[in-house]
Amino acid sequence: MSTPPLASGPEGPDALRPLLDTVLHALAEGSAARGGPLPAGGPERVAERLRTALGDPLPPHGTPDALHTLVRALAEGAADPADPLCAAHLHCPPLAVATAADLAASALNPSLDSWDQAPAASELEAVLTRTLAHLVYGDPDTAPTPDAHSDALITTGGTESNQLALLLAREKHHGIQLVCAAGAHHSLQRAAWLLGLPEPVVLPSPAGTLDPAALDSALTELRGPHLVAATAGTTDAGLIDPLPEIADLCATHGARLHIDAAYGGGLLFSDRHRPKLDGLTRADTVTLDLHKLGWQPVAAGLLAVRDPTDLTPLGHRADYLNADDDTEAGHPDLLGRSLRTTRRPDILKIAVTLKTLGRHGIGNLVDQVCAHAHELADLVAAHPGLELYDHPVISTVLFRPEGATDDTVAAVRRTLLDQGRAVLGRATLDGRRWLKATLLNPHTRPGDLATLLKLVEGHTPR
Repeated sequence: MSTPPLASGPEGPDALRPLLDTVLHALAEGSAARGGPLPAGGPERVAERLRTALGDPLPPHGTPDALHTLVRALAEGAADPADPLCAAHLHCPPLAVATAADLAASALNPSLDSWDQAPAASELEAVLTRTLAHLVYGDPDTAPTPDAHSDALITTGGTESNQLALLLAREKHHGIQLVCAAGAHHSLQRAAWLLGLPEPVVLPSPAGTLDPAALDSALTELRGPHLVAATAGTTDAGLIDPLPEIADLCATHGARLHIDAAYGGGLLFSDRHRPKLDGLTRADTVTLDLHKLGWQPVAAGLLAVRDPTDLTPLGHRADYLNADDDTEAGHPDLLGRSLRTTRRPDILKIAVTLKTLGRHGIGNLVDQVCAHAHELADLVAAHPGLELYDHPVISTVLFRPEGATDDTVAAVRRTLLDQGRAVLGRATLDGRRWLKATLLNPHTRPGDLATLLKLVEGHTPR
């Protein structure tokens, strides 16, 4: 029995080339078989097709066509974020150039837990994290200096970034209590539980955003220290909290400020929309997530930190990875850059994208999807059978059939899912259930938006 080829090394490219051809053909076949944004038939039918294709997952002897079979089956059973009618979640269609870079990262397989496993990748991460921290805290038209005072960590996404933000706050202030709005991301309260923090103070947010008056009252009554978590881009409606007012209150009451900009952080690339994030620079920590408004394959999260000394508690020593004599000799210490040990170089795809498109190129994509959201909102507002929640702040549009019950709204969504016709999300605001369209595909056209509304209208009982 021959030894299977490796992806890297001198023979790696030649070994990968025919396999990539197989993958590309299987992706095309699976997509054609799916025929829409989502596989038809609902969960049971999709599971049945996948099990049939998989067969015995661990056969006694290998199956030569397994790559083609399983990639085709996964593509046929996938929700395709590149389909304009797939618009439920903050789940973007990745750029081709970023995906190609991700392949290179997988083939080379560096691990960012010690310099001798990732010599170039560790330096790339050091440079790019300072650049992205400068995007948050500095002048976007200037490059960061070598002595830049802000920094950023690469994470798996908003959940890990928010968890790290609470951890750093806890260590800085020897304990902390989280204060946030009811519309804040669920990962914040979960992180408070995971870190053994006091029960969070969750303020009602009937308008969907953190109310400064309610925050002022809470901080006046509570005993510190406190971490206020504001949101720039809520998951349900894409709303942005009043960041300048919240920052003022944090300064007045001596509270630490974290801003979860996992969604809205992408507006930093856009000259047109960046002003919506005024106040962001006053946060102690900021969550970013470039597998949302950054068009990266999962995962591509970051936590930006205004004061790099806040990262000191992450320092950790393992002699086989960052021995004292190695670090004293100039070998970078990577263990203090994450709570994880083994880490893949997610920075490569980000770096390739930034270098290929530039800030204005990415900003143009941001402008496009925000414009598409306004187009959809205008179509809904002009439609006699549909009700619009409000005009979008970023690229999320909430709407519902006029006069429909909440149960009807939910049923319309599930019907479109089970038929494989469209993928819409759901949100509850103002005590009512809404259909949610999160537009992250810059290739969406006005005809696609009209089709989406026709499908909703056509599946709404009268």
